[in-house]
Amino acid sequence: MQKILLAAAAAGLLLACNNAGDSATETKTDSSTTALTPAVQSSVVTPLTDHEKTEGWQLLFDGTTKGWHKYGGGSLVWSADSTLHLDATVKDAGDIVTDDEFENFDLKLDVKIDTGGNSGVIFYVHEGVDSAKYYRSYYTGPEMQVLDNAKHPDSKIKKHRAGDLYDLISCSKESAKPALEWNQYEIKADKGKLDLYVNGVNVVSTTLWDANWKKLIAGSKFKQWPEFGTFKKGHIALQDHGHNVWFRNIKIRKL
Repeated sequence: MQKILLAAAAAGLLLACNNAGDSATETKTDSSTTALTPAVQSSVVTPLTDHEKTEGWQLLFDGTTKGWHKYGGGSLVWSADSTLHLDATVKDAGDIVTDDEFENFDLKLDVKIDTGGNSGVIFYVHEGVDSAKYYRSYYTGPEMQVLDNAKHPDSKIKKHRAGDLYDLISCSKESAKPALEWNQYEIKADKGKLDLYVNGVNVVSTTLWDANWKKLIAGSKFKQWPEFGTFKKGHIALQDHGHNVWFRNIKIRKL
């Protein structure tokens, strides 16, 4: 009788261990499934809210390259999924520009630059048949600088740091995050009044097309291109500077 009781107890203990193992396996499976959820969600472009739609915002990036083309023509080779990405291994990919032109606007976008990287957001960009005058997008439109301030040599040059109105006006405050971290950029241009924001901080304020604006250009590298900074309507360009760069949540509203 004692042997029978001992055998039953051993069988019960074995069954309990097996059940515990099954429970642990189920918990692990659930945990793994949960861990995958953020990655799946991050591959989806964030849609506009109802409030943003009411305010007149429109997406410039829907997860594809629809609405964009290579500046000056040719094949568009930037990749698109949850971000618009310039792959640094692709040579001469070229700047990418919106099909549409904008006059008075508020542009918001997130940008992430690679370690040691350089890029920019250029606006009031024009294209033309004269390749000498319009060879690069920055021959025509001002640029909000995107830069790794820690490791790119341009950071040593005044008016060339992240958030600067490139080669024209330095940031009043530096609020850019380091390389490989997302920064929110905003460019607001309304009837000649220009404001640049980095992560919600107003870093540059100026007036376009007045006597002071012309003086700024005359003292910059852009003085060699007579039409630079003169256009009051144009494309938005994302710059190929030979480094990995990512853009997302690109949206604009007309003012």
